[in-house]
Amino acid sequence: MTGAVPAVVSRAALALVGAPARTACRLSVRSRTAVYRTDLADGRSVVIKLYATTARRNAAMESAAIRAVADHVPVPTVVGYGHVPGHEATALITSDLGPLTLGSAMRSGLVSDERALKDLAGLLGRLHRAPVQPWAPRRPFYEQVASLGRRCPPSRLDRIGPALAAIADASPTALVWCHGDLHGDNVVLARPRAVRHLVDFTDAAAGPRESDVAQTLVMTDALSPLRARMVTDAYPTTACCPHGPSSTPCAPGRTPTRATTAPCGNTAWTT
Repeated sequence: MTGAVPAVVSRAALALVGAPARTACRLSVRSRTAVYRTDLADGRSVVIKLYATTARRNAAMESAAIRAVADHVPVPTVVGYGHVPGHEATALITSDLGPLTLGSAMRSGLVSDERALKDLAGLLGRLHRAPVQPWAPRRPFYEQVASLGRRCPPSRLDRIGPALAAIADASPTALVWCHGDLHGDNVVLARPRAVRHLVDFTDAAAGPRESDVAQTLVMTDALSPLRARMVTDAYPTTACCPHGPSSTPCAPGRTPTRATTAPCGNTAWTT
């Protein structure tokens, strides 16, 4: 939706990146956030995400999370962040990577379903290699299961229940940066063969990598054995040992029914 530039968007652009906004196209609006694609007077195009006062902490965490993982996975550049003067809002301003998402490319036939699932798995693996800082929020496992329950039909939740129980009972492993909401529309690309960029870190937190894989399987409807294998088989591995060193991701490899601890200290996924 393009029209007159909202006052809060105009003020955010001028105060945080030093350039007036010429146009603003609303991309999404939720209870506590709104996102606009904005053309600036200096020729740049940016994405401005506005957070309500009650979501100020989320704004700070999303900005910090993007910066924290930027050396490990492609993400937009943070060009501005802070309180919007004269408004009860906080803004996160990032580089505009374009309107094409992996989800829209898949729906239009530009990218195959299999390719999209493999791309998501690759992004997950790269994200999970990013070191977790002490300040990173921890998301309890029960909250992750509750999130899956809200997004997954009861019949499917019953199917993945044994896997979730296995993850919960497994020996603790090192936490990784989890995206928490990875699906095709949270991946942006300039064209079908271009680099995939991970966006929307609203739910990012430190947690077990297995829960992030489970979230992705649910969000992409990849719960059938064939589709699940497309994701888990494409999840990156390392060559140094079958499960990778304890500081790097252990590839699921299979939709899990039992979790054990490998000698390297990672959770090994077995059927």
